Amino acid sequence: MSKAKINQGTCIGCGVCEGTCPVSAIKLNAEGKAEVDQAKCIGCGACEGSCPVSAIKVE
Repeated sequence: MSKAKINQGTCIGCGVCEGTCPVSAIKLNAEGKAEVDQAKCIGCGACEGSCPVSAIKVE
């Protein structure tokens, strides 16, 4: 099954993906970067399409 992966070097911590994820699988970590809870991720791609800096890929 496909899962979202976040490029921490590209992520700007805007939080758009966190608000877009329909299953709340993305949260901002202590460094202010997005992280994916792989157990919750359903691979729908909503986050990938919402990221303004293309830091997310669903693989």
